[in-house]
Amino acid sequence: MRAELTSLFGLSIYTNTGVYVGKLQDLVIDIDDQKITGLAVSDINRELFDLTTKGVIIPYRWVITAADIVIIRDVVQRYKKRKED
Repeated sequence: MRAELTSLFGLSIYTNTGVYVGKLQDLVIDIDDQKITGLAVSDINRELFDLTTKGVIIPYRWVITAADIVIIRDVVQRYKKRKED
């Protein structure tokens, strides 16, 4: 599937379990390898990320699909639970 990169900006990001993560603000691109390496996320869910920054970079390898929304693997919830233990 091909899409204009700018058509992805502003899409809501959810985990595959339906948890809101944030809004896609920008993409991190590796120019040498010509591939996307990360998603810059703004309006982040503060229940998932205990950060003082406005956003976070999520590895692109977590992405399952992108269309009307972006769905990522639920590694964020698993990481949070592991950190709390």
